[in-house]
Amino acid sequence: MIKEKPLIGIVDYQAGNLRSVQKALEKFGARVLISSEKQDLLNSDAIVFPGQGACDSSMQNLKKKSLDEVLIRLIKDQVPFLGICLGLQLLLENSEEGIEDCLGVIHGNVKKFTPGLKVPHMGWNQVEWRIDHPVFKNIPTNQNFYFVHSYYADPVDNSIVAGVTQYGQEFCSAVTFDNVIATQFHPEKSGSLGLQIYDNFIQFVMGD
Repeated sequence: MIKEKPLIGIVDYQAGNLRSVQKALEKFGARVLISSEKQDLLNSDAIVFPGQGACDSSMQNLKKKSLDEVLIRLIKDQVPFLGICLGLQLLLENSEEGIEDCLGVIHGNVKKFTPGLKVPHMGWNQVEWRIDHPVFKNIPTNQNFYFVHSYYADPVDNSIVAGVTQYGQEFCSAVTFDNVIATQFHPEKSGSLGLQIYDNFIQFVMGD
């Protein structure tokens, strides 16, 4: 159990909503380091991978510094990991958005919404929880969170799907397995319930 404020490494891959995520984590007492250096991430108590941007350019930026290998290693070593939006999608094997292989931590791929639906899917929408997890503690099901995305994760293993959302079709909006939690929505843009996720994640890292 971590007794002091945990050090949470935010992955800097030249994209993503880094500062607002940093402020949200610091609000609840975490020490935060935004870094693209392998050793900084390896020395962190937990990792947050925020996401905005395109699949191919993001994976290329990760690979330039071998951060893809570092993230895979940290996840295999059971280091607490929170992925957000693209930070969820890049956990899968590949994406219809581009040609670069993704991290491949989750079997499955990232798909574009059904033709005819307005994309990006942007704004508030409900998440129905399918898994009871400490990071979702005190957050009722079917509450609204903020989304902005044109693609969605489609894992092969439905048992890791922690939340689903309806947008012309049902899609996976959160996953959990081992020490990995990832959401398609942006907690830092989702009001008090979204901030509760960051608070819960810090408590999860500390073992509370």
